[in-house]
Amino acid sequence: MDHTPFRPDAQDFVTDPYPAYAELRAAGRVHHHPPTNQWLIPHHADVSALLRDRRLGRSYQHRFTHEEFGRTPPPPAHEPFHTLNDHGMLDLEPPDHTRVRRLVSQAFTPRTVERLAPAVRRLAARLVDDFVAAGGGDLVAGVAEPLPVAVIAEMLGIPAADRPLLRPWSAAICGMYELDPDEEAAARAVRASLEFSDYLGHLIAERRENPGEDLISALIAAHDDGGAGPGGGRARLTEQEMVSTCVLLLNAGHEATVNATANGWWALLRHPGQLAALRAEPDALLPTAIEELLRFDTPLQLFERWVLEDIEFAGQRLPRGSEVALLFGSANRDPARFADPDVLDLARGDNPHISFGAGIHYCLGAALARVELRASFGELLARAPGLRLAAEPVRSPGFVIRGVTELRVQC
Repeated sequence: MDHTPFRPDAQDFVTDPYPAYAELRAAGRVHHHPPTNQWLIPHHADVSALLRDRRLGRSYQHRFTHEEFGRTPPPPAHEPFHTLNDHGMLDLEPPDHTRVRRLVSQAFTPRTVERLAPAVRRLAARLVDDFVAAGGGDLVAGVAEPLPVAVIAEMLGIPAADRPLLRPWSAAICGMYELDPDEEAAARAVRASLEFSDYLGHLIAERRENPGEDLISALIAAHDDGGAGPGGGRARLTEQEMVSTCVLLLNAGHEATVNATANGWWALLRHPGQLAALRAEPDALLPTAIEELLRFDTPLQLFERWVLEDIEFAGQRLPRGSEVALLFGSANRDPARFADPDVLDLARGDNPHISFGAGIHYCLGAALARVELRASFGELLARAPGLRLAAEPVRSPGFVIRGVTELRVQC
């Protein structure tokens, strides 16, 4: 298309990308976007299928060098970020991804998450009590952020006094996931990567001397045991994989939930009829409401994959070395899959949104995120029945990670 509605560097698009997504879907199944040199995939069925297609990968370095893949290596100054990022399981491919995920997934079994649920609800109740007693304030800082940060930090064994460090580090690192980040964003991410890695290196060393019941101690045990995996391959984690896995769990363990909470309340406050219905029947509606809020304004708008071998897709040849941009936000508003997709319907039953991804990189913490969201939304509905907007929300400047940096409300 000569004129593309996809303009991730334009503020009006970032504020509301959904009309542009509708244009993309109407214009076809795949579009080349020269400014980012990506193939845009806007339809639900295609995004879902390509998430599971093993001819695409989150990384290519398990098979090719940068030069073999036709890519320019990242600048040496960015190396600390890439070392940290590339050893986390989100950016690993099998067999390394399989090995790391198998070890980490033991902490996120349904039984483990269910065992955490009462503690999550107690923490949510305490945060909401304090928030209501203060008459409201910034919902992001008061409730949306501290709940998931505390939960994942507690799982990993991060001391309470150190937890305020996590969100700034995470925000700086996640700035590199935006499309074409500038050098200032890259410098922040590199600095945060070095500081975060150094902090975790010291914490791992301390936990190795004094193990506890936390996930870091369990990862150390997996590293030190060094047992063989299926087929005789190594089962343990490398030291870098331990650090990268902890950073990934801390970042992913709260970024999506913080943004889903803020986006969700902003959506509810713009749809007073739906909010009234939820307040009237919270127990009945909350499970489907959480899924609908995740669909309606998903925290992750785009997920990138590399084409590892030439493929034909929707009549278009996607050559090896291409980058595919799977548009989660568009897929979740696709009328071919969702009836009245631009309508917020908290009772929506048929809701196969892809906000947590699909395939081997499906979000490991999806069940925990749902527990956290139900706890915080449930407590706010019960304890702040008059919650209302006090000021226009401050939208996060990025496109890929969609959120609200400040949502001021009165109780």
